[in-house]
Amino acid sequence: MITTDFVPGSPCWLDLGAPDVPAAAAFYGAVLGWDYESMGEGEEMEGGMFRKDGKIVAGLGKLTEEGARPAWMIYYSVPDAEATTRAVQGAGGTVRVEPRKLDEWGTMAQYSDPLGGQFAVWQPGENKGVDLVDQPGSLSWTELYTSDATAAREFYGGVFGWQFGDMQMPGGGGTYTLITPAGQPEGRMQGGLMELTAEDLAVAGGRPYWHPVFHVTDCDAAVAEVTARGGSVQMGPADAEGVGRLAVCLDPSNADFVVLTPSQD
Repeated sequence: MITTDFVPGSPCWLDLGAPDVPAAAAFYGAVLGWDYESMGEGEEMEGGMFRKDGKIVAGLGKLTEEGARPAWMIYYSVPDAEATTRAVQGAGGTVRVEPRKLDEWGTMAQYSDPLGGQFAVWQPGENKGVDLVDQPGSLSWTELYTSDATAAREFYGGVFGWQFGDMQMPGGGGTYTLITPAGQPEGRMQGGLMELTAEDLAVAGGRPYWHPVFHVTDCDAAVAEVTARGGSVQMGPADAEGVGRLAVCLDPSNADFVVLTPSQD
């Protein structure tokens, strides 16, 4: 369960890099019931915030990095971005964006893990992170699809101190590794990772990738909006025992995300 106290190593922010900001704002507004608040005008400042019931749930910005694919970036809370950067480098990761202070809001940095999975960190200042999680229309889980689960556990465990627990997927679908922040009880599980083949990682060119899972009240209705608005569905909707009804989706620019209606058990 993700909460907004944002203990070290927990997801605290996410934003989408999109080639067409107005189109992305309209798509997610329809699928997740979000309102978009622009932070400026013109090509140089095209971006802003998504809100749900007035509370900030995510960011949106123009995709400007050459060769980058449209994707969601997940940020994890850290007490010291410089120390995390050293830990990433020491564990074989790559620094994509050096720690950068954003006025009094906080400090961000972006990285790639040794296999190419991209993620980011946020050292809070006045801004701790998003205002709403684990509620309809907000982030409820984070997930890494990787080509080497053992290597991923070693890397992220070294960087964040995460605790891991394995469970077997139904029907012989492999092992799913659950992630909990350091020192937290199992009830604070925040995500998972799963090993897949390069073919199954095609959306990211065969590299590992993180994606967000969004809580929705009606998975099938959300999927209907996805397809009606030009997106597509990679898997589902399907029922996962003890989890809920979910679907793995792509927006019109092929940024991946999951919608989940949690089970009531």
